Amino acid sequence: MRGERTERLATQFQQEIAMILQQELKDPSLGFVTITRVELSKDVSHAKVYFSCLGPPEERERSQHALERSARFLHGLLKKRFRLKVIPMLHFHYDASIEKSIEFSTMLERLQPPPRPDGS
Repeated sequence: MRGERTERLATQFQQEIAMILQQELKDPSLGFVTITRVELSKDVSHAKVYFSCLGPPEERERSQHALERSARFLHGLLKKRFRLKVIPMLHFHYDASIEKSIEFSTMLERLQPPPRPDGS
């Protein structure tokens, strides 16, 4: 039962953080960021917020710093929107899984034989 509640809360936090970043956070150094998942500690006091970001590594670092700077602001907004005793402290982590899956797809495409000229 406890695990279901934590998973449900994590999903709700993910959706709310994504909406806040899209609609309310006005930081020009924040790139095109997607919140991929949120992992909550058992006592819900800490949240690992995983994000992906398109662009070069410098863009990712700028976005990481912007997210870290805005963590207290986001925490305050979450506190207003959720009726919970404890709102988790947010810790942002880059999620490289999307980047790795794109690299893997590219590698697979290179391994495919080129099409034959006769079309078969």
